[in-house]
Amino acid sequence: MRIGIGYDVHRLAAGRKLVLGGVDIPFEKGLLGHSDADVLVHAVCDALLGAAGLGDIGMHFPDTDPDYKDISSIKILAKTYELVSSKKFKIMNLDSTIFADAPKLSPYRKEMQKNIARTIEIDPECVNVKATTLEGLGMIGRGEGIGAMCVALIDLRNKNQ
Repeated sequence: MRIGIGYDVHRLAAGRKLVLGGVDIPFEKGLLGHSDADVLVHAVCDALLGAAGLGDIGMHFPDTDPDYKDISSIKILAKTYELVSSKKFKIMNLDSTIFADAPKLSPYRKEMQKNIARTIEIDPECVNVKATTLEGLGMIGRGEGIGAMCVALIDLRNKNQ
């Protein structure tokens, strides 16, 4: 078994959609980035790539590549899943936390879990998505950005799988 950790943070900006876990969330600002800037999915990707010893999201999907301009991060997750699977790893579970003082994310958690689980072909029960505030502290607490962290557990596939 192998464990990986992923973390991402993006600045909030007017004129952008807020996408977290592949879910469009109504909010007056969205995350600024080359792709859709989905910090949750980016953290998941980095956790999976790290666990598999495959570097990080920036190595595989650089923000200098026009192919990834405004791309859905769920598509990046699908490509990450292909990379991890090609090394004969099976994803066992993910545990993630989103850091945001606003908006309230609990109504969207289950849909985020389903989107991620469907993309990496595991049971939604094996994808945990939590959210917490920073109580007004730091850039996230001041409403300047949103961050996410994820821990992934993967295992080598059985020869019969």
